[in-house]
Amino acid sequence: MRKNKSVRNMAFAAVIAAVYAVLTVVLPIPQYGAVQIRFAEALTVLPFFFPAATPGLFVGCIIANLFSPFPLDILFGSLATLLACLCTRRMPNRWLAPLPPVLCNAIIVGFEIAWATTGFTSAFWPAFGLNALTVGLGELLACYGLGLPLLGAIRRRPIFRDRMATDRRMEF
Repeated sequence: MRKNKSVRNMAFAAVIAAVYAVLTVVLPIPQYGAVQIRFAEALTVLPFFFPAATPGLFVGCIIANLFSPFPLDILFGSLATLLACLCTRRMPNRWLAPLPPVLCNAIIVGFEIAWATTGFTSAFWPAFGLNALTVGLGELLACYGLGLPLLGAIRRRPIFRDRMATDRRMEF
């Protein structure tokens, strides 16, 4: 039984990785840079119910970031998503579940873009503030505008109930 569960979790993570990567690479909207709206980031709320989504989101983000004009995005952008997923898993309710991706990406990706475009010059801190704001707003749109309704839809579907992490999450 345990082997079947680990195979199922790996398959689930693989599907999540593929969906994340495809949504990021294929959608004709800004996915990289200071102004970005990554609709795939809505999936970063999934660890709230499904811890097995975390490795899939991390791998999917690495794949998607291979197409970024910022080489550091492969490392730092992907780590921001991983950190966000790990924090999302620990959120006490679904209303807070989208908050870690917004904050992690605003800070980490905002820092990365500011550093890549200005270095540590006098323009770094204003660039960081602007990039953190614009990346954060894109994340807010994706995670609260799409991710929060996704959590609500999943919660109502009987097919997902047996895969949810804990029974207490069903009570909110």
